[in-house]
Amino acid sequence: MDKVLVTGGAGFIGSHFVKRILNAEEVTQVTVLDALTYAGHIENLGESFLNPKLTFVQGNVADTDLVDQLVRAHTDIVHFAAESHVDRSFFTAGTFLTTNVLGTQTLADAAMRHGIERFVHVSTDEVYGPLLEGAAAEDHPLRPTVPYAASKAASDLVALSYHRTYGVPVCVTRSSNNYGPYQHPEKIIPLFVTRLLRGQPVTLHDRGQHVRNWLHVEDNCAAIELVLRGGVPGEVYNIGGGTDLTSRALTDELLRICGADWDAVTHIPDRRCNDLRYAMDWTKIAHQLGYQPTHDLGTGLVETVDWYRRNPDRWAPLARNPYSPMPTVHTLATGQERAHVQ
Repeated sequence: MDKVLVTGGAGFIGSHFVKRILNAEEVTQVTVLDALTYAGHIENLGESFLNPKLTFVQGNVADTDLVDQLVRAHTDIVHFAAESHVDRSFFTAGTFLTTNVLGTQTLADAAMRHGIERFVHVSTDEVYGPLLEGAAAEDHPLRPTVPYAASKAASDLVALSYHRTYGVPVCVTRSSNNYGPYQHPEKIIPLFVTRLLRGQPVTLHDRGQHVRNWLHVEDNCAAIELVLRGGVPGEVYNIGGGTDLTSRALTDELLRICGADWDAVTHIPDRRCNDLRYAMDWTKIAHQLGYQPTHDLGTGLVETVDWYRRNPDRWAPLARNPYSPMPTVHTLATGQERAHVQ
């Protein structure tokens, strides 16, 4: 692990990973490739730009020439770049397939050409589809329900096929629902928090019976680093947190932390194809790589709400117009050039 290319590194999970990997002594260069669509924000990287190891490139992971140029100059790839919002995938499925599937294929092609040492492809538990009971291990059949999950399942298979066919050292990680600071307010936790902090109502689908496993973003990034360092090429690693909650129980926690009550909640009809329950078995990464989540959900939610409370300038513009892209920035930025970004 020496020169690491991080796609989607200005997004929620990617930016947390970049901050983490910059602290690795053996890493001499970290390059972020991000298209800065509505969910990618240069501010997420903040003071990371003070680190001379960091270079930022604005561009699309499906840009063959740009990707080839970048991959040639790196030893490792961690691939976060993806369209990820389920509701949006109902209406713009083509965008999800282009970015998630063809973007992954473009990156894998370049990795094959230039002999990348490790390629970590970051995915989701949604590829397994709903499970009414039990938990999906890594060899569980993929049964995605919605276009987003289908595009991620397809991208997983593309990435793994490059290992089996060409020997590209691909590992796939599949995590449960992430939460923490910097998350875009289209997701349930920041959406509810930003509305409740403004005294606005929130809407809960059906009776709030949907079950999700909650994973702090820093725990996910710690696990991804373990896979980058010691994962076996061709293997899949599930990454989970310690707590399963119904959306109703999660709402109850957020109301309490934000100082609101159930009068702020309106029940609405369930959205289409809202999978009832996701569940993964993450014994493999625990036993093989020593992963254990360290963030308690109760404390993590309090700290997350506190971040949104202290940083209204970061999310208020997004809450007003959540799907506006960020302004165009210079294609390349390093060190002091973006040190002013907080």
